[in-house]
This record gives sequence, C-alpha cells and structure tokens, in this order.
Amino acid sequence: MKLHKDIRYVGVNDHETDLFEGQYVVPNGMAYNSYVIIDDKVAVMDAVDRRFGGEWLLNLATELNGRTPDYLVIQHIEPDHGGSISQFLRIYPDVTLVGNAKTFLMLDNFFPSGSTARRLEVSDGETLSLGKHSLTFVFAPMVHWPEVMVSYDACSKTLFSADGFGKFGALDVDEEWDCEARRYYFGIVGKYGNSVRLLLKKAAALNIETICPLHGPVLSDDLSHYIGLYDVWSDYRAESDGVCICYTSVYGHTKEAAELMANELAAKGCPKTVVHDLARDDMAEALEDAFRYGKLVLASTTYNASVFPFMHDFVTRLAEHNYQNRRIALIENGSWSPMAAKTVTGLLAPCKNLTFDGTVTIRSAMTDENRAEIALLAEKLCK
Repeated sequence: MKLHKDIRYVGVNDHETDLFEGQYVVPNGMAYNSYVIIDDKVAVMDAVDRRFGGEWLLNLATELNGRTPDYLVIQHIEPDHGGSISQFLRIYPDVTLVGNAKTFLMLDNFFPSGSTARRLEVSDGETLSLGKHSLTFVFAPMVHWPEVMVSYDACSKTLFSADGFGKFGALDVDEEWDCEARRYYFGIVGKYGNSVRLLLKKAAALNIETICPLHGPVLSDDLSHYIGLYDVWSDYRAESDGVCICYTSVYGHTKEAAELMANELAAKGCPKTVVHDLARDDMAEALEDAFRYGKLVLASTTYNASVFPFMHDFVTRLAEHNYQNRRIALIENGSWSPMAAKTVTGLLAPCKNLTFDGTVTIRSAMTDENRAEIALLAEKLCK
C-alpha cells in the first residue's frame, strides 16, 4: 500500500485472535500496522505481533526491493508490535534500533538474552534525518505505556501515532471507524485521558495531513472528526445525549425493572437509550456506552451481602478507567437486606464529578410503588 511516494504500508491482518489482549472480543480481527519510509536512509516504523513476523518481513522485503533498512523505529514495545523485533534482527543484523531510554529498558525485559543491535537513544523533540524526510520524536508517556512516543514527518505531513487513533478490526474488513475506535479507546487508553490531552496539545502545533496508527486504517480525510472525538473522550465529556442502562438479574425481576426504565425513558422523549445485560453482553461494549452517554442507570441484585458479580466487575472497570462527569441512577433488588446500591456507590467513590439522581429499592418483585418510582426517576433523568 502506497501512502506517499516514499512511504509504504507493510502491516498485517490478524483473523486468528479471538480475544485481543486476552479480553476484548474482536469479531473482525485486528491490524498490526507497520510502515517504511524509503529515502536516502530507510526507516521502518514499528514491528508487528511475532505470530505474523514472517508475513511482515515478506511485505517489507517486497517494498524495499533489494534495499536494506537503516533504522527500526520502536514507538511502542508492547508485544503486539515489538514481538517480531528478534525475527527482524536476524534478517537485518546491521540495523540501528531507535527508541528512548524506557524503550530499551523494556526491550531488555522482553528479550532477556539481550541484543547486540546498534541503538540510537533519542530524546523528546529530537529529529532524525532520513534525507528529504525527517522524523521528529514526540514523547507520549502513558498513551498508554510509559515508553510510548510518536513521530512526525514534516515532508509528508504525517503523524505516526503509535496506539493513538487506533481501533479494533482488520483492514480487510469494511466497518465504521467510530464504534470500534471508541471501544478500543475506552478499553485500552481511556484511563489515561490527561496523557492523551497532553499529546493532543503537542499535535495541535503540527501541520498534520495523515495519521498512521498502529491499529486500524490510515486516516487522511476529515481529520477534525477523529481529533474532535479524541478531544471529547480524553476530557471525559459525554459524546451523545442519552442513557446507558446496565443490569444484572437472577430471576428476572431486576431485568424487568431495567426494561421498564428503558420504556419510561423512551416514553418521556429521551433521545437515546441502550440496555446491556452484563452477564451476557460484551463488557467492553457496555463500558463504551457508559462513557459515550451522559447518564447511566445501574440495576442489580444484592448478592452475598454485596452486589452481583457481573455488576461488581463492571463498576470496578468504570472506576479503573477514570469514569467521571456523569449522572447516575440506581436500581437495587434485595429480598431481605438490599446492599447493591451501597456497594456500587462505594466502588464509585474514587470517581470524580458523579451526580446520583436517586435509588429505587425493590424487595424481590416490583410493586406498583416501585413502578411509580422508576417513572419518576426516568422523568428526572430526561431533564
């Protein structure tokens, strides 16, 4: 794939992995992106997952057409990118690895036997000339690992953005960017919003026409759309007006309450309502929607004097991903000692700027009083 007269795509598609990072369902696979800049000097931008190292090296050799790389730039050492570095070095032993101090520390951790390859340690803002093209390295610690850096080429106005602006999905599958990029962001990067904002601030000073991420498609049209979404996501603002309802239910009574809430919200003109059964739906999809919308309803049974395990898992994920700036309503169910609401609010205590709009307590099955309370709570959420 030719991105510029001197820049080629040499990445690979993965349709073997069922759970990315051991937890994220990827029905349309993953892309592990790598690029090569062919100038007076040749720079390869990142490696790929080791399982696809052979395919990657064939792609690279095809584009090099007999030339030998001078540099392998390691923007992110995580194994889905750095795993094939050893294979690369066996083919190109004279290459110089380019990274920062933390890059090489992690490289030695992943490859304890060590490497005799030459190393060029760069600092934040340093530039590496390839000829017409020059790479300026911009450090992006905790987006989403501490060694991450991105690279900007002023000649082609290209930002090589590491995991930033990535998404789930292989490149041979046509799908909407926003949904899978959102799920990817909040699942993997979302905890580090402040770090993302620092990178966006640095990127704003650059004249960028193309973004080349390590996952997902190359972005070149309407960059303001993608950058705008990252601005919203990293600031923990609601992207859309609506309500996300997440529930767990043992015998169906709490499910009935959650569905009643959804119907009441629709009847009162709420612009959008999504419902997730946390025991059956993809937890990452539920997390995505909790961040996408400005209001959240959590409905769960009491279990072992706490809250049902799937709800406990989900609320813990919210807190771990810096959930904030949202309105929340609770529905709890407990036959003799309701504890779900108390447990959930405790788990969310570290989160910032949460407004709790009310709690409906059900004791086993819903009563007419509960139905009226849910109607009132839905009206409050719709305001």
